[in-house]
Amino acid sequence: MANNAPATAQAPTFGARLSEAVRGAFGTYALVIIAFLVIQGMIATGSITSALQGQLVPICVYICAAVSLNLVVGISGELSLGHAGFMSVGAFTGVIMASLLADAIPNDALRLLVSVATGGCFGALAGFVVGVPVMRLSGDYLAIVTLAFGEIIKNIVNNLYVGRDGAGLHVSLTSVSDLGMDHGVVIINGPQGAVGIDKLSTFAAGFILVLVTLFVVLNLVRSRSGRAIMAVRDNRIAAESVGINVTKYRLMAFVVAAALAGMAGTLYAMNFSSVVAGRFDYNTSILILVYVVLGGIGNVRGSIIAAAILTILPEFLRFMADYRMLIYAVVLICVMVLPNIGAVQRFMDAVKRKVPWFSDKDALEDPDMVSTGGDSRG
Repeated sequence: MANNAPATAQAPTFGARLSEAVRGAFGTYALVIIAFLVIQGMIATGSITSALQGQLVPICVYICAAVSLNLVVGISGELSLGHAGFMSVGAFTGVIMASLLADAIPNDALRLLVSVATGGCFGALAGFVVGVPVMRLSGDYLAIVTLAFGEIIKNIVNNLYVGRDGAGLHVSLTSVSDLGMDHGVVIINGPQGAVGIDKLSTFAAGFILVLVTLFVVLNLVRSRSGRAIMAVRDNRIAAESVGINVTKYRLMAFVVAAALAGMAGTLYAMNFSSVVAGRFDYNTSILILVYVVLGGIGNVRGSIIAAAILTILPEFLRFMADYRMLIYAVVLICVMVLPNIGAVQRFMDAVKRKVPWFSDKDALEDPDMVSTGGDSRG
């Protein structure tokens, strides 16, 4: 008689579990930590130039912005062109909070922490206010509305005057003289932007923010809510048919991404003595989207690598003078075109099989794949 008993699944080996962990979140965290330790060693030995050292905080900022935007573009499947607007909200609210706490919290690290948290809260609030009506749209309509939001924020800040004195905070939309301060300090001076900023940002703070961003995004993606978000992305009608609240989960991804962008904006603003609203314009949103696309839509690790390389590339090409931006553009075109060539695709597939951490499965892979022996995307 044939044995009809179901075959028991073979337990995964240690090597299989380790390979899966390296391809997953563990490999992403390890990549960031190793990069941080290597750069710290280069700083300690004086092996890194001052110009490149000045790019370390912006690199961390753009990594956070790219990973958070990937949550909307790659995981949620929506096209947002207003990500820089949320960075702007976080940047200027964080600067205001840091100025207000200058006397109450003399410790720079603690004041930066409170300011970054404030920027994240206001970024989330802006994301919620914009997202409630916008999340009923999709495609080009969503992109146009988020683009308009970024431009609206830029123009509001260009006409905003904020100062503080002994009586508290003063706000005006006309001029500094209308603030009515008594020997106060101007924090935001209209088109001149935020002035007199205490430079609180450090590379260590940027590294911590990158880890926080990765923790939030990767854990959200692998949670029940993250699976609902990806279900909506893959098939909205099917998701609605099984009772998934489409607007709720799309809004969740949008608000979380806005909060992380606000935190990144605060860290960016605190790295300079002054910052203007024009720094967070349409071009910045497109630049962050380029990082996401070049790194691979839905690929968190790819966003990290693309943001880091493309941020420092113009600095490395500075010796080329007038040709450096031309070479930068050529590199972008090659990165977009080469992966679509069959020979390059076969080579990259071979590399991914040999080097597990290079795989793009950090965001979209089913964490139970090793134990079930199947692919969740089948």
